[in-house]
Amino acid sequence: MTNQRKNITSETNDKKTYEVDVVILGVGTCGEDLSLQLLDAGLDVVGIEPALIGGECAYYACLPTKAMLRSANALREARRVNKLAGKAEITPDWSPLSERVRGITGGWDDSGALERYKDRGGQIVRGHGRLSGPRTVTVGDESYRARRGVVIATGSKPAIPPISGLDEVDYWTTHDVIQLEELPESIIIIGGGATGCELGQVLSRFGVKVTIVEAGDRLLSAEEPEASEVVEEAFDAEGIEVKKGSAVKRVESRNGSVAVGLEDGKEIEGERLFLATGRTVDISDLGLESAGLDSGAEFIEVDERMQAGDGIWAMGDVTGKALYSHVALYQSAIIASEILDTEHAPAEYHAVPRGTFTDPEVGGVGMRESEAREAGLDIAVAIKQLPVTFRGAVHGAERGIIKLIADRDQGILVGATVAGPDAAEMLGLLNLAVHARLPMEELRSMIYAFPAFYSAIGEAIGAHGRGVTTVLDPDYKGLKELDEVGKAKV
Repeated sequence: MTNQRKNITSETNDKKTYEVDVVILGVGTCGEDLSLQLLDAGLDVVGIEPALIGGECAYYACLPTKAMLRSANALREARRVNKLAGKAEITPDWSPLSERVRGITGGWDDSGALERYKDRGGQIVRGHGRLSGPRTVTVGDESYRARRGVVIATGSKPAIPPISGLDEVDYWTTHDVIQLEELPESIIIIGGGATGCELGQVLSRFGVKVTIVEAGDRLLSAEEPEASEVVEEAFDAEGIEVKKGSAVKRVESRNGSVAVGLEDGKEIEGERLFLATGRTVDISDLGLESAGLDSGAEFIEVDERMQAGDGIWAMGDVTGKALYSHVALYQSAIIASEILDTEHAPAEYHAVPRGTFTDPEVGGVGMRESEAREAGLDIAVAIKQLPVTFRGAVHGAERGIIKLIADRDQGILVGATVAGPDAAEMLGLLNLAVHARLPMEELRSMIYAFPAFYSAIGEAIGAHGRGVTTVLDPDYKGLKELDEVGKAKV
C-alpha cells in the first residue's frame, strides 16, 4: 500500500477487508483515466497495479514510439533537402532520441503518476489482484469490497510465439527497443505488423540493417492490400529488407549473432532479434469464476455498457473489441457514465480508427473491402492515387492512396483507408463520416480547404474540381463508382 488505508470493515485471521466505492483492477491508460474521473467526482477509489501506472501506452508503446518516429522522420525530411532546397549533410545520432524518450517516459518511473493519483484522493495497491467474490478483489492478505463495483482493465502483454530455440537466445520485445541506448549493427524483426514496421523504419533510418520477417503474404495484413503495397515500396526504397510468406521455424545463437531459419529452408543472421508478433491477453488468473464469469475464455465478454456481470465492468484489451488505447479510453468514458449515472451513448465499434505511423503513414477506419463483401454489402470501391491529387503533387508525395468503401443501399461510407503523408490526420474527416453515417450527399456538399491534404478526399468523391482534377489524374475511375452512391447530381 502506498498511502493511507481505508477503513477496515472486517478482519479475520489477520486478513483485512476494506470497503470502498470502486476497485479498479489494472491502472494502465484507461484504468488511470477512469480513476481520475471518479476521484474528481468524489468517489473512494482503489487502483490495483503490479507494474507502472499508465501502462504500456505511456512507457513502451504509443507515446515513446511516436517520439522515436518523430526523430526518424526528421532525418528523412532533412535528406529531402538535396532534392527540394539545396544541400545538407546528415549524421544520425541516437543519443538525443534516447534522451528524449527517457524524458517522455519519466525514465520509466511512475512516481509522478502515483503522486497525482494520491493528490486526487486515490489509493494505489501494488501487487496482483484477483476477484475473490462478488464485487471483491484480494491482493495478498488484503481484500477490497466495492460498494459500486469492480472494473477490470488488466491490459495485454507482448506475445511470445512458440519458436524452436527461442528460449535459448537473447531476444528483444518492445520494452527493450524503447529503452535502447546503443544500436546494434543489424536486427531481425519477426512480425510485419504496425509495431514491427514502425520500429523497423526507425532503426533503419539510424543506420541499423533491418530485416523484417512476415509469415503472411504482405506487411500490415490488418490494413487494405493497397496500403500494404505503399509501405512495402517505401521500405524497399529505403533498403529495409522484407521477407514475406515464410514463417520462422527455429532460432539459435551463433558467434555473437542470432540465426533465424525459415520454413522455406532459407536462413538469415542478425546481431539482434526483435519479436514484434502482436500482443496477448491472459484472464486466467483474475479469479473471474468467483464472480460467475468464464476464466477460460479468451476475453471478458461485455455488453454495450461495458458490463461483464453484476457490479463488474471491463475495458481495454481484456474485452477483445480492438486492442487500441483510443478504444480503451472510449470504453472508460462509458463506464464512468454508468458509475456516475450520466449520459453516454452505448458502445459501437463500426468506426474504430486505426493508425500506423510509418512514413508513409497508414490510417484506416471502419470496414475493409474484404469485410464489406463478406458481410454481403453492395459496395462501391474507389481508389485515388495521392501523388496525383493537388496537395500530393505539390508536396512531392512519391506514393500513397485514398481508398473509399461506400454502401450503395445506405448511401454512406462504411470504410476508408489513407496511405501517404499525414494519413492519420486526414483520417479525421473519414472517421467522422463513417461514425456518424453521413450521407454521401453531405460529404459532396462540403467546401474543402484547397489544397489541403484532406481536400484530396473531396477530389476522390467529386465534391469539387471535377474538371481540373482530370488534368492530374485522367485515369481515375472512382467517380463513376461513387456517383452511384447517394444519387450524385453532376
